[in-house]
Amino acid sequence: MKLHRLVAMARKEIIQILRDARSLGIVVVMPIVLILLFGYGVSLDQKHIPVVVYDQEGSQQSQDLLKRFAASEYFTITGVVDNYPAAVEAIDHERARVVLVIPHDFSRQVNTGTARVQALVDATDDNTANIIFGYTDAVVRGYSEELQIDYMRRNGQSKLDPPLRVESRTWYNEDLESKAFIVPGVIAIVMAVIGAFLTSLTIAREWERGTMEQLVSTPVTPLEIMIGKLVPYFVIGMLDTALCAGVGIWWFQVPFRGTVTTLFGASALFLVVVLSQGFFISVIAKNQLAASQAALISTFLPAFLLSGFLFSIEQMPGALQVFTRIVPARYYVAVLKMVFLKGSEASLLRADLVALGIFALILATLATRAFHKRLA
Repeated sequence: MKLHRLVAMARKEIIQILRDARSLGIVVVMPIVLILLFGYGVSLDQKHIPVVVYDQEGSQQSQDLLKRFAASEYFTITGVVDNYPAAVEAIDHERARVVLVIPHDFSRQVNTGTARVQALVDATDDNTANIIFGYTDAVVRGYSEELQIDYMRRNGQSKLDPPLRVESRTWYNEDLESKAFIVPGVIAIVMAVIGAFLTSLTIAREWERGTMEQLVSTPVTPLEIMIGKLVPYFVIGMLDTALCAGVGIWWFQVPFRGTVTTLFGASALFLVVVLSQGFFISVIAKNQLAASQAALISTFLPAFLLSGFLFSIEQMPGALQVFTRIVPARYYVAVLKMVFLKGSEASLLRADLVALGIFALILATLATRAFHKRLA
C-alpha cells in the first residue's frame, strides 16, 4: 500500500464531491435541515392542551378546580359550553382535546366525601389520549388531596399529611424535554445517511461513467481504491458530527455531560460501519439509483424506526426487539444518549462499543472481499 496512491484516490474523490451538487447538498445542507426539523418539529411533550369546560354547577368549588387546570402548563382552557352537544362539537371540530364536565351537584358530592368529574378525551391518537388522562388525573388528585386536608383540618384532626406521598426526582433530563434525547439521536440519522448514501455511489458511479476501466489499468490496488475513496467521507462524517453536536448543545441547549473523546471515538466506529456498508452496496449494485435506494432502505429506515431514536425498544414486540440487535444504529444511539445526558465513561459503554466494533469488522471485511479490480 502506497501513501501517494491513497492520496491520489482521496483527491480524486474530493474533486468528484465538489463537482456533484447533489453530494454537496447532502453534505452541507442535510445535517442542518434534519437537526432543525427534528429539534423543532418533533416533540413528545404535550403542553397547552386545549380544554373546553362544561360546568353544570358554576360554584366556587368547581371554579377552584378549573383554576387548577388553568394554572397548569399542560392545559389551556379555550372555551366554555353549556350542553353536551356543544361539548361533542368542540372535540369534533378540534377546538378541544379534552372536555371537562362538572356535575350540577359537585359541591354536595365534595362535602359528602365522594365527587366525580367527567373528562371527555379525543382518543384518535391513543398515545396522546393516555398522556392527557395522566395529566388530568394528576391535577384532580392534587385538588382532591387539598380538599382532604381541608376536611381533616375542619374536623379537628391533627394528622394532615396523607399516609403515602411520592417524592420524585428526575435525573439526567431534569426538565423532561423530549428534545434532550431526540437531538442526540439525529446525529445517528445524519451519519447513517451521509455515510451509506454517499459511499453507495462511489463504485457504482465509476461503472456508470465508464471510468472503472481507467482504474483497472492503473497500478493502484483494490484496498487502496477502497480506503482512498472512503477517507474523504470519513472526514466529512466527523465534521458533520461536530456540526450536529454543536447545534444541539449551543442552539437547542441539550446538556453534554460526557467527553469529546468518547463521542468522537464512538462516532468513528459507527462511521466505519456505515461507510463499509455503503461501499459494499455500491460494489454489488453497480448502478447509482439502485445503490442509493438500497442504502437508504438499509440505513435510514432502521436507524429511524428500530434504533430507539424515537420509539422505545422495550415497548416493541419480542421478535422485533431481537431484530434490532442487528441494527448498528441501535448501539450508536444508546451511546449518544448516555454520553450527552448521563456523561457515561467509555468503560460503561463497553457493550455497545464492542458491538459497533464487531459490525465494523464484519462489514469492512465484506466490502474488501466484494470489491475486485477487474471488469467482469
